[in-house]
Amino acid sequence: SQLVRAATSVGANYAEANDAESPRDFRHKIGICRKEARECKHWLTMLAAAVPARRDEMRPLWQEAKELNLIFGAALRTLDRKHREA
Repeated sequence: SQLVRAATSVGANYAEANDAESPRDFRHKIGICRKEARECKHWLTMLAAAVPARRDEMRPLWQEAKELNLIFGAALRTLDRKHREA
């Protein structure tokens, strides 16, 4: 259930970020997306360890969570860089 909450939170917070009321609010929501994607990686790792027979099913989901984490991290770095330049 924790994995489901983290995974659905990524999408919900991304939708919230797209409707952000300010650049600060947008950055905050993207930061939450990144944290939730990282949490998904954690839970998928735990599930793969707990149920080795389903490890192959977890691998592409873990990879997707990793890629989302990297995307949101890059977005945050870009936002921070633009903020420093302003």
